[in-house]
Order: sequence, then structure tokens, then C-alpha cells
Amino acid sequence: MGFIKRIKEEIAVIRQRDPAIHSSMEVFLYPSFKVMLHYRIAHKLYKKKHYFLARWVSQRGVRKTGIEIHPGAQIGKGFFIDHGNGVIIGETAVIGDNVTLYQGVTLGGTGKEQGKRHPTVGNNVMISAGAKVLGSFTIGDNSKIGAGSVVLEEVPPNSTVVGVPGRVVKRNNKSLPQEEMDHVHLPDPIKEDIATLHGANTELTNRIIDLERQMRIIKRTKMRGNEEL
Repeated sequence: MGFIKRIKEEIAVIRQRDPAIHSSMEVFLYPSFKVMLHYRIAHKLYKKKHYFLARWVSQRGVRKTGIEIHPGAQIGKGFFIDHGNGVIIGETAVIGDNVTLYQGVTLGGTGKEQGKRHPTVGNNVMISAGAKVLGSFTIGDNSKIGAGSVVLEEVPPNSTVVGVPGRVVKRNNKSLPQEEMDHVHLPDPIKEDIATLHGANTELTNRIIDLERQMRIIKRTKMRGNEEL
């Protein structure tokens, strides 16, 4: 893909995903746009084994945007970072098409792996603010990672993950349309568990009340029988 075509694609992606952008000229000020220009150049240098130059270009992008993308990372089409400050993407990370990251996201390693040590992110994935995805596993297509989640194991396609450590909540194995790729309307499994426990506790309380009522009736019946004797 030519350089001009690549810039037009980056502009289109940002304008599509961020309603705060009112003109194409504003995109040139956008951190996501700046860092992706640096990444594309650095990645080409990296593939040609010009590692020092690749890191030099990459670090210039970090200083300008606060977003750190290692030149060795593989990123597909339609990639978008909203705001982006504090985003870190490791060397062996692989990112599919139409992926959205929010500020503070880390695609990192655990420090124990060799070789492939960063996550593989599928297509149409949304990772919310502050989420940490650590390790060399796969985030399946059409999945959503909730804000502040810490994901340490593989996520099946069409899933939502929330919590620390991340818990998978299936969504009936249905693909998520682009308009649902937000980081607000996420399930809360802890709240659901508390609600279930509350319901169970209420049911047990009602059963105990019923048993106590029955015991009182039995006692009264026995007392009346004794009086008649």
C-alpha cells in the first residue's frame, strides 16, 4: 500500500471511530495518527533488520504521543487508539483488523516466556481503558475486554472479559457489530454473583420462616391434645 493511501486510510479510521474529530485536518494532531505513522516506518526498518533505526523512529513516536508500539509488533488494518496515553504494545504482539484500544492498555508479556511472548489479538476486538493483557495467548475475534481488566489466559471468540483476573462472559457466540464496540455496556459477573447469592439467601430465609411457622402450629396442636386428655 502506498504512503498516501495509507495516510488516507488512517484518517478515515480515526474520523469513523472518534466523534470528537470534525475535520480531516484535526486528524494530523491526533496521537493515534502520529504514532501509527512512526510505527509504519519503524516496522519497515525492523523487517529489514535495521533494529537501531527502527527503535530510534519508534522512540520519537513515544516522546510525541505517550504511546509505545514496538517496531516488531504486527498490526492489521483499521487499527485505532482512542486518546492513547500510556498504551504499550510489545515486540511479538500480533493485532488483527479493526481493533480498538483505549488509553492505558498494555499488550505485554509476563517476563517468563521466550520467543512469542505477547498476545495475539483477533479481528474486531475492543480493549477498554487500563486493561492489561499479559502473555502469549489469543484474544478471539469479536471480543471485548472491560476497563481495568487483567487478562492472563486465552479468550474465546465472541466473548466479553471483565475483572481481575479477567473472567470470560459468553455472549451467545454471536458476533458483535461495530456499533456495539463500546466499553460501557459490559456485564458485571461479580454483581450477578452477589444478586444470585442474595436471591438464594432470601429463599432460604423464607423457608426457615415457613418451618418455624409449621413448628409453632405443631406445638399448639400438641398442647391442645394434652389439655383435652
